[in-house]
Amino acid sequence: MSCSAYVISISSQESGCVAQRTYNRKMAVEAKAEAVDLETAVSEVSTTDSLAKMQPTKLQRQSSFRRGGVIPTAICLSKAAIGAGVLSVSVHAAEVGALYQLACLMCRGQWSTVFLVHIDNPYPKALKWMISVASIETKKWSFEDVCEELFHPVMSIFTGFMNACVCLGSAAGYLIVCGQVFVVIFQADNATRNLFVVLVGIFVCCPMALARHVGFMRHLAALSVGALILLVIVVAWYMGDRGIDESVTTENFLLGPGGATFITYMNSINNMIFAYNNQFNVPQLTGELTPEPSRNGMTKVALLSTSISFLLYASVSILGVLAFGVAENQKDSLILDLMPVRKEIHVLISLIAVMFSVLTCFQFHIYPVRQFLAYLVRKARGRSSDDEKTDVVYFGRSLTRWYDIFCALGSVCLVVLIAVVITSLRAMLDFIGAFGAAYISFMVPPMWIIALRRKDEKNFSWFSREILFSVSFLALGLFLFVFGTYSAILPILGL
Repeated sequence: MSCSAYVISISSQESGCVAQRTYNRKMAVEAKAEAVDLETAVSEVSTTDSLAKMQPTKLQRQSSFRRGGVIPTAICLSKAAIGAGVLSVSVHAAEVGALYQLACLMCRGQWSTVFLVHIDNPYPKALKWMISVASIETKKWSFEDVCEELFHPVMSIFTGFMNACVCLGSAAGYLIVCGQVFVVIFQADNATRNLFVVLVGIFVCCPMALARHVGFMRHLAALSVGALILLVIVVAWYMGDRGIDESVTTENFLLGPGGATFITYMNSINNMIFAYNNQFNVPQLTGELTPEPSRNGMTKVALLSTSISFLLYASVSILGVLAFGVAENQKDSLILDLMPVRKEIHVLISLIAVMFSVLTCFQFHIYPVRQFLAYLVRKARGRSSDDEKTDVVYFGRSLTRWYDIFCALGSVCLVVLIAVVITSLRAMLDFIGAFGAAYISFMVPPMWIIALRRKDEKNFSWFSREILFSVSFLALGLFLFVFGTYSAILPILGL
């Protein structure tokens, strides 16, 4: 073999060895990379499993009073119902008797959790909120948007108008209560009372009306429920200190003093309709429910909020009649009934607490008015409910939000005007309960369920249990709307 051939052979062998070593190093690197990837994957899986195991603990550690939780949502919903109405229920109980009053309260409470439900099957466990079902199935969180989705924009405008009338009247009732408290405490004249109402509207109600979410009020709502419980305790103290009113007997306590007309009984029903009237807040509270809107969650909210409302209304009805008497002995509200003992420190505290409580309610009733006005503005601008992110921005806020602010402030001004002109709380609440609350509570939810089920043309039947249930309550709502409004207008007209 020549020298050159030998060199070439050695070079070829060395090249082969180098290539082999390079290949081996490459394989080792790849194997190591695979091992690292495997370790990373295992680590990620372990971390994921750990997070999954830790997640319930984290959720458990979250405050049960967080915005969107069942308990705070139920308190907000009950607070939307328990407001000025609790101050006048004993007046109606004194006219029609405790038995009729408690029967109305129980029936209305059942309707709040049953007529606002629909029946998927024959079993009671399938009962769920009608309004919540419609909101969840349509993914809409206001009366106007649900009506537009299921019916027509004209229906949305009419329903929104009725809803706004109810809420404006209720909010005015709260300012009327504030005026009554001011008069009782300071013995003020009518002009001073009106000035106080205007100042409260400007410096208290206007800022509160600007909150974006109803759930923002959950802590204040809890405190305001406590304030009303304090009022119940004070009424009980009054009865214990002065004894049962001499006008009360077993018969007239249970059955009323006699002489009550059909109009009187109808107005008592109107007051009960208003007493549980919180349906206008259900769509937005359903949308704020966490971790996501659900029928089961709103069923729990409905039961809890109705129970709280019933206990307070029943306590005030019974104690109010026993403490202040029947028929003419009862004044327009518990605020005026407590005037003789207004200088007692605990009575004074309870009156201030009542003022705080009704002002807390103000936000819950202004919010649906804002939704209605926002709907009108949105339609006039040709925009949808989800377009705020793409809207033009002025001074750090979208034009949609600016319109919302202006509408909120305008609504408060209108409420203040109503509260200054009208001073009778009872007449205001009876008319609201008959005119608007009957339509919103008894007529709209059944129509929503019927419209939802008619979309499934193959399985829809007018004779199904769910549809018959909805139609029956629709008929009841029509009766309450017509005759309730008639009976509420007669006393206002002095007939």
